[in-house]
Amino acid sequence: MKNSYRFFENKDCEYYPCHKGAKELNCLFCYCPFYLLSHCPGHSRFLKQEGKDIKDCSECLFPHKPENYDVILRLLGDISLRL
Repeated sequence: MKNSYRFFENKDCEYYPCHKGAKELNCLFCYCPFYLLSHCPGHSRFLKQEGKDIKDCSECLFPHKPENYDVILRLLGDISLRL
């Protein structure tokens, strides 16, 4: 794949595929860098469990799509400037 540093797929991972229905699954951002944010570019939802809001990203493919690599790096840069 061109620009392969932007994409890798770990089919040997015990959790692969972590999202059902994905044709390509970029494992580079296996742990989403936006998980701790209440507002993120993906499609997360919040569930109530024991009186707490729990972020559920199980249906979000944003960090796993190869075309979002540049967007993720730009957003991470924007976030770091605000810290």
